[in-house]
Amino acid sequence: MTLLEPLVRWEPVEQIFSDQARVQAMLDFEAALARAEARTGVIPVSAADPIVAQCKAELLDFDELAHAASNSGNLAIPLVKQLTKRVSDVDPEAAHYVHWGATSQDVIDTGSALQLRAALELVERELSKLADEIAALVQQHRSTLTVGRTWMQQALPTTLGFQMAGWLDALDRHVVRIRESRERCIVLQFGGAVGTIAALGSKGLSVAEAIGAELKLPVPALPWHTHRDRLAEIATAVGICAGTLGKIARNISLAAQTEIAEIAERATEGRGGSSTMPHKRNPVTCATVISAAMRVPGLVSTMLSAMVQEQERGLGGWHAEWETLPEIVSLTAGALHHLTDTVAGLDIHAEKMRENLNLTRGLIFAEAVQMALAGKIGKMQAHEVLERATKRARAEGTHLRDVLAHESTVIRHLNPDELQRLFDPVEYLGVAEEFINRALANHATFRPNSARKDE
Repeated sequence: MTLLEPLVRWEPVEQIFSDQARVQAMLDFEAALARAEARTGVIPVSAADPIVAQCKAELLDFDELAHAASNSGNLAIPLVKQLTKRVSDVDPEAAHYVHWGATSQDVIDTGSALQLRAALELVERELSKLADEIAALVQQHRSTLTVGRTWMQQALPTTLGFQMAGWLDALDRHVVRIRESRERCIVLQFGGAVGTIAALGSKGLSVAEAIGAELKLPVPALPWHTHRDRLAEIATAVGICAGTLGKIARNISLAAQTEIAEIAERATEGRGGSSTMPHKRNPVTCATVISAAMRVPGLVSTMLSAMVQEQERGLGGWHAEWETLPEIVSLTAGALHHLTDTVAGLDIHAEKMRENLNLTRGLIFAEAVQMALAGKIGKMQAHEVLERATKRARAEGTHLRDVLAHESTVIRHLNPDELQRLFDPVEYLGVAEEFINRALANHATFRPNSARKDE
């Protein structure tokens, strides 16, 4: 299905996980294997160049690959067969050394590692870009008053900058998490049939190091044929990121509801409309991001389930990874890219936020008054006074301040100026400003070099 790709995917990542790129990554392993074995004296030096010359995806028959894979159980077997045939047509002697000492899993897993490395580098850069966009909004709206909501009900005053600082802090953690997972988990797979590289005798480790150098991949202490914790870690790190993107999109979409109308995706020609209702301004990006956040967890579960693999070669678990992990990265990358594009153009309606602060007729300041009163008469008695007053304010449709102004206990302990000040949202923001400063300072400490170059 390609019709929905522009809605839910990101083209640069889709190219990395295309059939062409998958086959080329596998061929890159075969080319590196030939060069490494020639360099270490495992195969004749003269065999390397003819093999490398044929390691081009466009030279292979993809229809034949797909058909043969259904019989062989993986793509590597028919790929090696086609590659060997092409080399044989040019240099029959060199063809003897194609795929020398390797196994199908070496080809497929290392090819996947190359694809994942490229894709995660893009994801990390895009995450940094989104974090930068949000950091700018945090700075811009550090004093923009709004309502904090718990259980989707108005709770206490806060600032939009503080709310967005929470987004920023989470995104910065994802940048670090994905970077660390990429550096720790994207490694060479080279172990031969059961992980011992027995076919290469004493040269196995030397060849492995040479392949790693060719592909710029770290060489792990041991091959990892059925130890899939690295791939599961990547899946989980990316999946957690998708959850945060979904949380941000959920908050934006809630704020975009007609009755709230505090934030909206920017309206552009042909975007966000309805097929029947001309007035609609739908949060299209939010829908896309939330859909990815809903789909990805099930895929992550598949990756975790696939870790339970048999002995030295997985039966089914390994196969379950091939489409699942690229899909996790692809869906998350698409959501990330669309959200990044949208966040920079959000319409922020500060005046509506201020208006919404007054919807409860002062009820959101009940805690502020309670805490001020508690210092005079104790927490429990103060709570009872405010609980009684809020019920009366609701029943009468009266502002809480006016009810309290006639409450004897309140009058006795709080003068009119003190009471008035307690209903000023600026006076009840706690240490929101300090938290904002901490989030911005933290963001500035580990921005990647790629982000700094754009400044």
